[in-house]
This record gives sequence, structure tokens and C-alpha cells, in this order.
Amino acid sequence: MTEGEPATGDPNEEALARLSPRWEIRIQTERDPVAEETAAYRKLAQEADGRYDARGKSE
Repeated sequence: MTEGEPATGDPNEEALARLSPRWEIRIQTERDPVAEETAAYRKLAQEADGRYDARGKSE
């Protein structure tokens, strides 16, 4: 229940307007900016226990 006057338009059209779109736009990139930033931080420092040291070397 909402306050104010009830909508006078077609209820079916109003229901469709409230739905989210059926599609979404995705952009494919050649580089992964998160992986690049992570690699840059790993060059600056090492983990205290070394648990992530072997993970980045295979890429």
C-alpha cells in the first residue's frame, strides 16, 4: 500500500515497468584490472606466511 492517489493507468503496463530488464550489458576486456593491481601490490610486499606466493607465479 502506498500513500496518495492510486495509479489510473493499465496495471499490466505498470507491472512491466517495475520489472528489471531481461538483459544486461557486459564488456569483455583483454586485461583484468583487478589481477594487474593485485600483481602490482604483490611486487611491493610479501605475505607474512607466504601462502599466496605460488599462486601468482603460474600466470
